[in-house]
Amino acid sequence: MKTQIQEKTKFPDKTVLIVEDDRASYKLLKVLLHSIEIKTIWAEGGNESVEICSDNPDIDLILMDIKMPDMNGYEATKLIKKYRPELPIIAQTAHALYGDDIKAKKAGCDEYITKPIKKKELFELMSKYLK
Repeated sequence: MKTQIQEKTKFPDKTVLIVEDDRASYKLLKVLLHSIEIKTIWAEGGNESVEICSDNPDIDLILMDIKMPDMNGYEATKLIKKYRPELPIIAQTAHALYGDDIKAKKAGCDEYITKPIKKKELFELMSKYLK
């Protein structure tokens, strides 16, 4: 069953950077985003996400995993926000602990979502920023 936003809204001119070290999680997000015609770029870690953002001004939003082996999502967000403060970043984590949402906001994330990601919730969050 399609969500209301999916039926009405497509974003063919938008690009989202998915920062995710888990291949299966990345593929799931890619399928979800392609269903609403969003182009995706994949970064497997925080270091790569910072590099990709500095080289690609066409990124409209980032889905940032928090727990990654090379550089966590908080640190990557801080670095990205230094040169792209207007770029919306949605933190995503499977290991949600009390206060993680506050930590994400302090790092510069605009929103916070927990895994397993619910499609409707994700699309609603993203639609606030992809206009």
